Order: sequence, then structure tokens, then C-alpha cells
Amino acid sequence: MAKKDKKKTKLKQKLTDKYRLVVLNEDNFEERFSLKLSRLNVFVFGGFFSILLITATGLLIAFTPLKEYIPGYSSSTLIRKATKLTLEADSLKRKLTLIGNYTKALKTVLSGEIKPENLDSIKIKTRSRSIDERELNATKRDSLFREKVDQKTRFSIEKNTKSTIKVVFFAPLKGAISQDFEASSNHFAVDITAKKGDPIKAIAEGTVIFSGWTIETGYVLILKHANEYISTYKHNGNLLKKQGDFVKSGEVIATVGSSGKLTTGPHLHFELWSGGYAVNPINFIDFK
Repeated sequence: MAKKDKKKTKLKQKLTDKYRLVVLNEDNFEERFSLKLSRLNVFVFGGFFSILLITATGLLIAFTPLKEYIPGYSSSTLIRKATKLTLEADSLKRKLTLIGNYTKALKTVLSGEIKPENLDSIKIKTRSRSIDERELNATKRDSLFREKVDQKTRFSIEKNTKSTIKVVFFAPLKGAISQDFEASSNHFAVDITAKKGDPIKAIAEGTVIFSGWTIETGYVLILKHANEYISTYKHNGNLLKKQGDFVKSGEVIATVGSSGKLTTGPHLHFELWSGGYAVNPINFIDFK
């Protein structure tokens, strides 16, 4: 026990013994600087200085551009670009979700998956457009007024120069119409007979929003055009375009066929929609 205490006393004495550090002039041995130190003081000041140096280095790296030169750290420019690209990707994802929901809502109607009994809204709109022919019988005064207006506007240069038609439609297929557009029987299309394999063309430039197979109408292709026009081509033999493709006016997009359960032979079941409502294609396109 005494031996152990003696060692502790000796260690304490070594740590606390004073030493004098003297700086002398080599030529005349004049004392320039002196400092009294002990081992304990050296350890304390050395540890404190090391901690201070490490802390300062960490702060310098963390809050200055010097960290970009250390392997494993990303540059501030790269971080800004990555953040910007992440925001743009999120925005594009939202837009794609909206477009997907819009296409999904149209698909069930335009591909024929919704039965006629579910088209109440269209039926109501069709009935609301019916015209009472008795109201068209003009009086003598109305007839004179119409004739006067017609004479003024018949050769109007302004009328001829300013066309109200913004989209020009071409016939998707030349042939005889076997069944006309009949809203009363829920036939919102015209059926055009042709030879199997004849080319079917796009009525105007647009984007393919659906290209696939349905049980009742076979191979179906749907195009979205300008001014909220949508054209639908059913009972095709082959589809030459896929969803997302951009097509030009008159470009071949499919061939005549007789696909689907509801087909009656090689023909094209063509529908034209405007603003979400079916319209008679004959009023817009010359099929002869």
C-alpha cells in the first residue's frame, strides 16, 4: 500500500514539477524570453488547443465553400439543380395524373363500354336540341326582313375573308354510308362500308388518346383534335398508331376490318364529338 502511494506521489510530482523554458541570444547568451511550465500545464493547454482547432476546422468546412473540395460532399450548384429538377418532376407527375384521369373518363364513353341506358345526360342534351317546325314558319314581315339582310350580306367581302371554321376535317374513308347518325336510337355515329384492308385516315391532326381492343367494338382508335374535337374509329382491322402518337391530317392510322361482337361486316363506325357531346359527322365531313 505504501509502495502504491509512493508511485502516486511520484507521478503527481512529475506532473506538477516546474520547468523553465528560456530563449537565449546565441551570440551573447542574453535571455530573450522565459516561461515556467509543468507537464500538467502542457497537457491542459495542448488538449484545449486541439479541441479549439478541431471545432474551428469543422465550422470552416460546414459554413464555407471549402466543403465542396472534400470527397463525399455535393456542391451547392448541384444541390440547387437537384431541387429544381425534383420540383419539375413533381409538377409533371401531377399533370400526367390529370391527363390520365381525363383520358380514363373519356375512354369508357368513346370505346363503347358504357351502355346506352347510361347515356342519360347525352339523351337529355339531344332532346333539348329538338326544334318545333311550327315555329319555323316565318311571317310576311320576317320574310321581307330576311331577304333584305340576305341582299346586304350575300356578297360581303368581310364575311368571305373572315372564316368561322377553325378546323378543317377530311373524310376518314370514302364509301357508302350504311347507317346514319340517329340520336333517338343512341347511334351517335355514321357507318361507312368499304373493303377489308382499305386505309383509314385521320380527319385532322391530333393526338392518339386511346388505341386498343374492346369486346363489343373490336379495335378502337380515338384522336383528340384542336377546339375540343374528338374523333373515334371503331371495328378496325389493324391499328397503326399507339396511344400518345401525334398524327397529321390525312395520315393513315388504321385499316378497315370487322372486329368486335357488334360488327355487321367490314365497315368503319365513325364518331365525332365536340365539347363532350356527339355531333353528326355529315354536317362537318363530305364522305362522297
